[in-house]
Amino acid sequence: MPRTMRTLFLLLALLPATAVAQLARVAPAWSHNAVMYEVNVRQFTPEGTFTALRQHLPRLKKLGVDVLWLMPVQPIGKLNRKGSLGSYYSIADYRAVNPEFGTRADFQAFLADAHRQGLRVIIDWVPNHTAFDHPWITQHPDWYVHKADGSVSNAITESGSETDWTDVAQLNYDNPELRRAMIGEMRWWLEVMKVDGFRCDFATGVPLDFWLVARKELVKAKPGVFLLAESESPALGEAFDASYAWEFHHLLNEVAQGKKPTSDIDAYLNRQKRGYHATDLRLSFTSNHDENSWNGTEFERMGANHQAAFVVAATLRNSMPLIYTGQEASLGKRLRFFEKDTVDWRDTSLTPFYRSIFELKHAQPALLSGVEGATQTSLKNDGDKHVYAFVRTRGASTVVVAVNFGDTPAVMSYQGFAQSGDYTDWFSKSATPLGAAGRIDIPAHGYRVLVRNSKR
Repeated sequence: MPRTMRTLFLLLALLPATAVAQLARVAPAWSHNAVMYEVNVRQFTPEGTFTALRQHLPRLKKLGVDVLWLMPVQPIGKLNRKGSLGSYYSIADYRAVNPEFGTRADFQAFLADAHRQGLRVIIDWVPNHTAFDHPWITQHPDWYVHKADGSVSNAITESGSETDWTDVAQLNYDNPELRRAMIGEMRWWLEVMKVDGFRCDFATGVPLDFWLVARKELVKAKPGVFLLAESESPALGEAFDASYAWEFHHLLNEVAQGKKPTSDIDAYLNRQKRGYHATDLRLSFTSNHDENSWNGTEFERMGANHQAAFVVAATLRNSMPLIYTGQEASLGKRLRFFEKDTVDWRDTSLTPFYRSIFELKHAQPALLSGVEGATQTSLKNDGDKHVYAFVRTRGASTVVVAVNFGDTPAVMSYQGFAQSGDYTDWFSKSATPLGAAGRIDIPAHGYRVLVRNSKR
């Protein structure tokens, strides 16, 4: 796949010439219309175990999920632990399973069951830091960053200052032995435990040249490995199949709150086109574990616009939609991060909405991501700052998406529409013909998704 001169220059500056030729990155074909589900194992069931989680696999498959991302499954450090149970992201042993969740055999049984049902499973990987009681602290002290007084530093920000993550110790990627060891730990989970990939925590906290080499080695271990970066940088596209759309998430919050006009979405997308390659998938979401626990539920942040926001997030070009534990059950609370706080699964009112939007993603070639995906063209909305609409077309598949973040119903007038014809409203199933010019009625805090040649 051809790359920009800027990216090639970056690669040449970071790696030997012999390595550059091996870095071509194409995301697995299955990922181009995939839906990801983030699993908070501790809070998913009253038991908080892999065995209990297995009972939910048929339901998640029926929901339309393709990939399960499990928050870290390794043991949590006890030294400097936060709360009674500690943070998932304080890893005490990379090659072990957290006994809170079960045994290694329990995890393997869960993974095998997920694979039998056609689900892929990636695990959260924490490469930037470990727990203070990880064996490496005493066995390999030179693998860590030390402060002037000789003590091991807490995790460090990209700017070089210590974080308030007092339960984790900063690894030193200037040490080549650490780099080799970290890749070896990741390969073990691919080769021995048979996971399908990794969501890499704080990916930009680790040098890019490490990821470039790691990618090459991980592909050797598992040719179809999937790598997701919990960071946002065009340069990461050389090593990762997908990265977080953090900026877009925060923009959606502000649009949903009426603080910014929908025209800012187009400005954002134009910046993305200039920075990212056509193969770069972007993880789009209205909630995840960080947002839910620290910034509030989607109901708190987006109010009545949380569904409209998810419709946009799930259908944008190059989007890989993410749903977090409990969203389909109208999770209305911030899950505690360091304590047990089980999700209440009794409210299934939002399940049909999410299932329907995932069916749309799977059924319509126009919504494919990556190089196979259709381009996205905005539809004019007469300057209404609450309305956002666009069309995506690939062959016979055309999808028109129109959302209204306003408090009152909106009418979107359009003209010069090249894909006129007979359409079906994906959610109401009603026939909705669209001419070259016309109007689309959108309810307050609502959405219309119109599909041409729908087989539904």
